[in-house]
Amino acid sequence: MPVKVLITNRQRKIKLPPGTRKLVEKTCTTTLNYENFKDNAEVEVTFVTDEQIRELNRNFRNIDSATDVLSFPLGENGVYDKNPLNDNLMLGDVIISIEHALAQSELYGHSIEREIAFLTVHSMLHLLGYDHIDEGIEKKIMREKEEKILLSMGLAVYND
Repeated sequence: MPVKVLITNRQRKIKLPPGTRKLVEKTCTTTLNYENFKDNAEVEVTFVTDEQIRELNRNFRNIDSATDVLSFPLGENGVYDKNPLNDNLMLGDVIISIEHALAQSELYGHSIEREIAFLTVHSMLHLLGYDHIDEGIEKKIMREKEEKILLSMGLAVYND
């Protein structure tokens, strides 16, 4: 199952760590494999500043604050539109605040790479239909999947 990951860096405040592109591609692929997603797919991942993600959060969710990651799924109930140019299923967009990722990596005592991978896995699960509106069982299911995917990639769950 090939996945095409389109990565854009729309911020210039923080230099992305070397290997970020490969890390994000591997994380997307690992998540889809873990979920037994068999179709060709594509995902757009964009790195932004806190200011940029705050604007998106305000415009799309009516929440006037910065956040770490936003997910914009293009499918519903496992049904996705196809890209007419290559027949890939278009899963959606992942927007990551690199400022938030850096701050959280410092707060939790792990690498920025691990935080970027975590935010990517979290968002990919949203694109595949998972949610955590219910702070109980839904959040627990997502957290367990996130941990298993990160561990399968050799990334420690809590501290590196």
